[in-house]
Amino acid sequence: MLQLRARHTACHVLRAIASWMVDMEVTVRHLDKVRFEAAARNHRLVSDQPPVNRGEDSGMTPPELLLASLGTCAGYYAVEYLKARNIPAAGLEISVVAEKATQPARLGSFRIEVSLPGSDDHIEQGILRAVHKCLIHNTLLATPSIEIAMRKPATV
Repeated sequence: MLQLRARHTACHVLRAIASWMVDMEVTVRHLDKVRFEAAARNHRLVSDQPPVNRGEDSGMTPPELLLASLGTCAGYYAVEYLKARNIPAAGLEISVVAEKATQPARLGSFRIEVSLPGSDDHIEQGILRAVHKCLIHNTLLATPSIEIAMRKPATV
């Protein structure tokens, strides 16, 4: 029975690891002016620029989306930590701030702040350990390779 349980656990772990190894894809389409729609699976969002950059401010800017990605990823890991310990996540809030850098233009530093009302030092340290495992956090730390290429439109 113990061997069967260990095999079941190993299969569960391998399935979880495999789900993280799946390639991801987002398709971005120009809508108008400086507005774009990003689509992944069955989800869509609009990215735009503020009026000072010739936009209509109808969506977050690309850097804001990056901050949102980092913050929601951090929040996911924090909630998973809390759920595993039956600690309520009510009131959990993540704030992400970035400072711009130049030459080349980029975001040079990020700060993630996590707040959970009523938490003690032990819970806060656990949340911080969990957030450090965030996929987006680790991606930004590891300097991923980025390939840029032109793709020929499909002919009909």
